[in-house]
Amino acid sequence: MSRRDIFTDVAAILHPIPQPSGPGDEDYEGFLEWRHQVAEEQRQAEENLRLAWEEGDQDPLIGALAGARRAKEEAEQQIRELLAYGREFVQPRPYTLGDLAAAAGMSISGVRTAYGHRDVDAVAEATGGKPREWRAPDPDDGKASA
Repeated sequence: MSRRDIFTDVAAILHPIPQPSGPGDEDYEGFLEWRHQVAEEQRQAEENLRLAWEEGDQDPLIGALAGARRAKEEAEQQIRELLAYGREFVQPRPYTLGDLAAAAGMSISGVRTAYGHRDVDAVAEATGGKPREWRAPDPDDGKASA
């Protein structure tokens, strides 16, 4: 039995080894290669966590949590921009609020308020597209800047 420590444990959480979901799953093409690839990612993550600790005194758990938080914030920004794209850029008719809400795991009212003008502007910049004429009012409009 191998000795476990915080580096191997955090790496195992970040890169869990795929397990077969039923009998015979290990036999399907690519499963063993996938497991091997994830095991290598896990080993590399453990090595990187150890190096960060040794060279910069970065705690492996705190560093992993901070990285996960950054990934979550980036995913939330991506969701806002995708919602803005679906409502403001798709022609001739935007996606329905219901379809977007179901795909994003949100309520219809949540989709309505999920994105703002900055998100629409970011989509326009990324795609070169032009949003449709009507745009929701910007909650920041009319506020005095400090």
